[in-house]
Amino acid sequence: MFNPKDIIDILAENVKKTKNPFGVNKQKINSWYVNEDLPDKGEYLLFTGLMYQMIPYIEAVTSQLGKIEDSKFSKYSSLGRFVPRSLTNISLNALISKNNVDFSNEVLKSIITLLKNSNIDFLYSPDLDQYSGILLYDLGDEKYFKAHARTVANTLYQHNISKIITVDPHTTYALKVLYPKYIGINFEVYTYFELLNLTGDLEKEVVLHDPCFYGRYLELSHVPRNLLKNMGVEIKDILRNGKFTHCCGGPAESLSPKLASKIRENRVKQLKETNKLILTMCPICYTNLRKSTSNIMDLAIFLKDCVTT
Repeated sequence: MFNPKDIIDILAENVKKTKNPFGVNKQKINSWYVNEDLPDKGEYLLFTGLMYQMIPYIEAVTSQLGKIEDSKFSKYSSLGRFVPRSLTNISLNALISKNNVDFSNEVLKSIITLLKNSNIDFLYSPDLDQYSGILLYDLGDEKYFKAHARTVANTLYQHNISKIITVDPHTTYALKVLYPKYIGINFEVYTYFELLNLTGDLEKEVVLHDPCFYGRYLELSHVPRNLLKNMGVEIKDILRNGKFTHCCGGPAESLSPKLASKIRENRVKQLKETNKLILTMCPICYTNLRKSTSNIMDLAIFLKDCVTT
């Protein structure tokens, strides 16, 4: 396991300099919307929080961490904060997987299709779409989290944003729970699947992996289930679901890829008991669980495929 303080210091330094944990130019990370027909006015702001967009970078970094964990090189992880950002960007970009970029883009574009299909009045502005700071909170650095959260919230307020659509559990939890608690700023926050109005007669069967934030803390697990049932999809739930869901292991990867792997294998074993397609609603859950099973889809892509075929 890596020294948590070393990892936190690197992430915090990057957030301070570039507003994201990887020290990469935002335009490089967030380009999925280019050539998309997106409204610039609407009742809700689509706020991705950049979590899906950062998946290629998370995967690139954790794959390298896994190679050196518990080796003689792991004790030098603290030196990462002194590497020039230009060299870090070059190294990261060389490790980025096109498949991961394509996956992230497909999820976000699928959500756009679903919102339009449900006639949701929303807008998207890349200038307002920012990283929430959630990883800093997850790793225990409340000081830097609060400073970053204030910057994000103030920018939204300056543009009269009060209603927000989120696309992942981490960003949702940050805006809905942590921002009011730590900086006293409230928004009306809805996950995209809370706003969808879809029906059908699909006659399909799936099993849902509930992300920890949706299942345990936000208690939203019933929402995608009801949505899928209205579309004719039968849910084959396992014992550890909803408020009792089992972690995918992904959040532990930055500190110990080996530990994350053990947690992932336990969760995939549970999910495979149904022999059904696994659906999840979190970029970290999806990319981590996919390492142990190919029978998995992101909820947004599954729903988009259902409404467009």
